[in-house]
Amino acid sequence: MSVLLTLCVVLLPLATPGRGAGRWGPCTDLRPLDILAEAVPPDGTAVGVRVTQVQGVRGLQLSAAAPHDLSFPASRIFFRCDLFPEEFSIVVTLKVPSLPAKKNEYLFTVVAEERDSLLLGLRYSPAQLHFLFLRGAGARAWQARVSFRGPALTDGRWHTLVLAVSEGSFSLTTDCGLPVDIMADMPFPATLSVQGARFFIGSRRRTKGQFTGLVRQLVLLPGSDATPRLCPCRNPELALLSIPPILRGLTGRPEDNEVLKYPYEADMKVTLGSRPPCTKAEDAQFWFDAGRKGLYLCVGSEWVSVLAAKERLDYVEEHQSLFTNAETLGIEVFVIPEAGLFVATANRKTTSAIYKWTDGKFSSYQDIPTHQAQSWRHFTIGKKIFLVVANFEPNEKGQEFSVIYKWSQRRLRFTPYQRVLTHSARDWEAFEVAGEHFLAVANHREGDNHNINSVVYKWNPGTRLFEANQTIATSGAYDWEFFTVGPYAFLAVANAFNGTSTRLHSHLYVRLGGSFQIFQSFLTFGATDWEVFHIGERVFLAVANSHRYDVEMQVQNDSYVINSVIYELNVTAQTFVRFQEIRTCSALDWEFFSVGEDYFLVVANSFDGNTFSVNSIIYRWQGYEGFVAVHSLPTFGCRDWETFRTAAGSYLVYSSAKEPLSRVLKLRTG
Repeated sequence: MSVLLTLCVVLLPLATPGRGAGRWGPCTDLRPLDILAEAVPPDGTAVGVRVTQVQGVRGLQLSAAAPHDLSFPASRIFFRCDLFPEEFSIVVTLKVPSLPAKKNEYLFTVVAEERDSLLLGLRYSPAQLHFLFLRGAGARAWQARVSFRGPALTDGRWHTLVLAVSEGSFSLTTDCGLPVDIMADMPFPATLSVQGARFFIGSRRRTKGQFTGLVRQLVLLPGSDATPRLCPCRNPELALLSIPPILRGLTGRPEDNEVLKYPYEADMKVTLGSRPPCTKAEDAQFWFDAGRKGLYLCVGSEWVSVLAAKERLDYVEEHQSLFTNAETLGIEVFVIPEAGLFVATANRKTTSAIYKWTDGKFSSYQDIPTHQAQSWRHFTIGKKIFLVVANFEPNEKGQEFSVIYKWSQRRLRFTPYQRVLTHSARDWEAFEVAGEHFLAVANHREGDNHNINSVVYKWNPGTRLFEANQTIATSGAYDWEFFTVGPYAFLAVANAFNGTSTRLHSHLYVRLGGSFQIFQSFLTFGATDWEVFHIGERVFLAVANSHRYDVEMQVQNDSYVINSVIYELNVTAQTFVRFQEIRTCSALDWEFFSVGEDYFLVVANSFDGNTFSVNSIIYRWQGYEGFVAVHSLPTFGCRDWETFRTAAGSYLVYSSAKEPLSRVLKLRTG
């Protein structure tokens, strides 16, 4: 049961033209909730909990603890309301002992304390895994059970299970194998109240049926199936979503009269020095290669790498000062096969430029006449290579045109191909849907009127020209962003100004029935940019808010220092929900990039109300914490960021709207 399939199902009702998503709010955060970490604090206060290492893997032994010591109130995680999610998944990594034929043990339960009623739970027997939940209410309530036969858990090895629940469907995936699906006559209740209830880990509030094995991971993921986040996996028996801090590293050596916070057992041996033999005698033992900083595990007769030195971002250094024809409002980095790496600069004056990467630096390659160019967009149609510019001002004859240029294989230059009527164009977005090619222009204003149509153009293979396909009403449009989720195509517009205020809605459109129809609206403040990005199976959408302004209020200096917002797609709710707010200074652009296994966002901060000399910030993805600031970059009127890679490494380049100088920065990794 994939997130993609789920999205396809929940979006089907949107086929009715003009139907948008309603307001919705979950009872808890729509991210992995580490139930085990909630019950087992890292400070060692849970009496009877032991950290045990078996087969080179650490887990928690809970059977010596009193049931109430390993519990917490449900209100701790369901803090907005008291309803358990209707759709969710549970991830558990465990090692279970051999059990007598008729014995059952509980992995976890949710119990209504006042009436000692089991609302929800997971237990196992030698041949089955049982998911229990309460149906009905009051005197008519009864216990429902969904049983999965055959998960071989009592073989003395570690296993990772994913139980996914969605309406009447129950799916169990063991060690990233094929899922076992059950369509039950009794679906999971849509309104299961957990008011006054507690989570009990490893028990049903009593010692009878207490879990006697080892547990490493117990995570609740509201709103989606966790399987795509975990699988495929190199070590599926230990597929990881989240584990408690106590299991993430060794507890260390006691100092003075201190004792370890948790009792710790291990049968692990680590060999140092040169490469030792890997035989049956060394099976499941470790070897640490100090020279290469790698940790290896003996499996059969081979040393398998389990921890290698990973590329990480250490710091950013200036690589090149790129002097431009004038202040630069936008940049576009692109590659032309057999020609090389290029960057196009959209310059304020009548000439913009293209630079080519030569001997590790950008050097001047081609000048192109433009009229207060705002941005460039590179795209291809088959073997044809194009570059389109958004012109903000009319030409010498008073005509407002933006121009599409085509790459000439003979001249090795871009030549004019098609002129398109635009109105103070800010941005172009090129995209493909079902084999058809489109261009969308963000028309900012016509004269003093900011409430005008922006246009989606479609490539006509017969005439080999772009022709108007759809008009979309916009207000001071600044940016378009196209992306897909499964079979659905989306287009987001950043509306910046409606003639009186920057406080207005920007919109997300979905393509249905051959046209883009409104899907969701977002309250924005002088929105200048949308950036879509993926982290695993999760889809995010970040908006850059530039400032608060209203004709009826006096401009304040602090109106430029406002929050920009990151939204995350919630498949169940059919909508993007607010994920994180980040304080920015008249933000004009977001750029997402990765280094090794780390993810980053960099923001173009342009003005703080007093000066254009403000720091732009690089944020790193920290999982539960969201994006956290890690680097401050001195910039002056920063307008746009782009990232690119060469054989020599990774780079960032930014443009300045206040000086004829762009800068190329190199990402130093270790």
